[in-house]
Amino acid sequence: MRFHALLGWSFLGLFLMIGATPAIAGETIAASSVVNPAPVEAFSAFDRFELARVTMGSPYAGQASNDRALVDLQADMDKRIPAWIAEKNAAPAKNGPPRVLLIEPRVQKIRFIGTGARLWGGAFSGTSRVLLKVRISDKATGALIAEPEFYQQAAGMAGAWTFGAADKGMLERVTALVATYLQANFVQAVGGPTGSP
Repeated sequence: MRFHALLGWSFLGLFLMIGATPAIAGETIAASSVVNPAPVEAFSAFDRFELARVTMGSPYAGQASNDRALVDLQADMDKRIPAWIAEKNAAPAKNGPPRVLLIEPRVQKIRFIGTGARLWGGAFSGTSRVLLKVRISDKATGALIAEPEFYQQAAGMAGAWTFGAADKGMLERVTALVATYLQANFVQAVGGPTGSP
């Protein structure tokens, strides 16, 4: 009886693990290069900056683990970028009317292993990966200034050892790359790392 109960719990855990870590068969999640190209012009050519909320489309949206990751991504973005934007927006405008740079982050691809899956499946749940693309444009004209991409991953074993903290750390690192890119390209258009190994 005890064996059957254990077997039942094992199957339940496997079901939850699989259900919490959806993936598209054969899909590759990776950056297209190691380095992002430089923007068309330095961001200092603009007077005001606006950060849109992070978005995520199908087939990733609507999957519980990915939706939780999106919430965490937004929280991490809110910690890193709005203060920088507020500082830049406080400076006197150089142009009349002021030029506005619109920053639109979007989850291009993601496979996020949630805490429940890590507890049940550990390293066997697989590697978490995220590819974030940021469209940076002139708000008035729609002209594309830059479209960098940022990639990070959390290995299965690291996720297991940290009970999912490494998976959340992956999200923090990818937003840090976005913040670094914005800062590095303010005075000069130089590009920056994608985070790809």
